[in-house]
Amino acid sequence: MQDCPPEFSVKIAETDAELRAAQALRYDVFVRELGGGGALVDHDAGLERDRFDPFFDHMLVIDDTTGTVAGVYRLLRDDQAAEAGQFYSEDEYDLTVLRSSGRKLLELGRSCLHADYRGGMAMFHLWSGLADYVETHGIEVLFGVASFHGTDPAALANPLAMLHHNHLAPPGLRVRSKSFQSMNLVAADDLNRKRAMVETPALIKAYLRLGGYVGDGAYVDQSFNTTDVCLILDTAQMNDRQRRIYSGGKGRK
Repeated sequence: MQDCPPEFSVKIAETDAELRAAQALRYDVFVRELGGGGALVDHDAGLERDRFDPFFDHMLVIDDTTGTVAGVYRLLRDDQAAEAGQFYSEDEYDLTVLRSSGRKLLELGRSCLHADYRGGMAMFHLWSGLADYVETHGIEVLFGVASFHGTDPAALANPLAMLHHNHLAPPGLRVRSKSFQSMNLVAADDLNRKRAMVETPALIKAYLRLGGYVGDGAYVDQSFNTTDVCLILDTAQMNDRQRRIYSGGKGRK
């Protein structure tokens, strides 16, 4: 129990220590909690990392009352992706429709919250910091893979089918899984909608509330113990209510 309510600040990591703090939280969530792995994961130091980390901006939400990193996001603009040689999610999805759009892109990834801060204000501050970043850099389309825990698509049939039937991206934004796993696993009329929503992770539902879409097909990531979908958000298509939610009530346009 905390003695006083947390006060949060948001920043982009500027030092090796701040980057390691982000990687340590990612290790707690993606490796210890969800059973993921990867070639560059440092189990001795408790750091979840990969070859893309040097190219991303790493956003941290910090509880200033304790110094705890409460949440992280990593962000890759298209100019940074050019330096990296690709976007991270291009290992899983064909991004041709986005790359050829001529619009300014931002890839989001490794979003997670410290267990002690879930269901509170930390996520609000993460979203608000992201909105500031998007405005600063003139971003038009946000995208990135988001994960369901586990690698058995049949066990995720209802939520995957719900996304396919109700939130499939329009053709101009419809990326496609390279190792295609159909999400059309339950007919629309047979969907258990309540179960689908319960089984959909909170981050994915948050993107849907903002008017987000999913790409065509899921990707089963055995090394990370997840089934991934690609989320796409066109900031120009957000309505006023969605924009207020996304920007922390500041009414940005």
